[in-house]
Amino acid sequence: MQKVEEIYWLRAYGCIAVFLFHWLDHINQRVDNVFTDLMRIPLVLGTPIFLFISIFVFAVRYNKQVPSGFLGQRVKYVMLPYLVYGFIYSTAEWMRLQNSDEPVGFISNATEYFVFAGWHGYFLIIAMQFYTAYWLFTRWQLWRFDPMPWLWGSCIVSMAYWGLAYWLEVAPPGYLLWIAPLGWVYLFFLALALVRYYLLMPSAVSQMETVQLPAWIRVLARPRWLMGLVVCIVMATFAGWLAFSSKEVWVIPFFVLFTLWAMRYLKGRRAPPWVRYINAYSFGIYLAHPMFFAITDFFVGPTALPLPVYAVLLIVVGVIGSIALNKLANTTTWGAMLFGKRLKV
Repeated sequence: MQKVEEIYWLRAYGCIAVFLFHWLDHINQRVDNVFTDLMRIPLVLGTPIFLFISIFVFAVRYNKQVPSGFLGQRVKYVMLPYLVYGFIYSTAEWMRLQNSDEPVGFISNATEYFVFAGWHGYFLIIAMQFYTAYWLFTRWQLWRFDPMPWLWGSCIVSMAYWGLAYWLEVAPPGYLLWIAPLGWVYLFFLALALVRYYLLMPSAVSQMETVQLPAWIRVLARPRWLMGLVVCIVMATFAGWLAFSSKEVWVIPFFVLFTLWAMRYLKGRRAPPWVRYINAYSFGIYLAHPMFFAITDFFVGPTALPLPVYAVLLIVVGVIGSIALNKLANTTTWGAMLFGKRLKV
């Protein structure tokens, strides 16, 4: 597969964003104000970046036909870590609750994690749905159709999904609301649209053929649109109008404009070693860092140290612990399958 340097940059950004978003959850136990809200604005893009990349990479690599065993490989390297880490996090939470005033049964707690995807690994369930959708996309030869109308339609669908769900106060168990594909479908079609019209096209387009980006991409990729939206988001933050997560209506236009700008700005910029290093361990960091945050809180406590020291300690333990665990796991094939395969970059 041809190397798309922009994806290295985006994956590193996404990994750092998810890590710092959860880090802020711990910091907010000590301080929670408009400034920590402002810090969350660029971090809400983390999970959408991972989902966008999951389809973009496969669309570049496989184009119109995925290899035999495609879904089986995805199950092996995506769902096995979901089960392993789900068991770790659910068991830890069950043990914590046993020592609280609200103990729960082991099975009911495990159901919350495994069936209702009630932990941060819900991302893996969405990714698996995307992989299945891409398999169907190639199997039914849907690449014959222009993805552009589907992109704009999916943006409307996703915005309506989150807007109506919060307006109607829909609250299913766990994260079932979050793993429904309607809230994320815009990422699927954005990836397909950019792969089709991207200047670094896969082998579907002859090397002698010039690919002209549509006018809408050239216009919306200009930084003025992104900066204008960011100004509006900041103003809304000071007004107290926004909630901060990747599952919000305002995140959808924010992500689309950010991605169009980033893909244009980063084009041709070779990723340095530190970016590639983060890429290699991004999956392991994504899965394991909350565990090391919890270990830090268990041994040190969220209020025992001055806030700056506590904040730095969380980062150090979270990064080193996640990378060390992933390195150890990847010394064997089974370890990579169970704890997250290290990417080859």
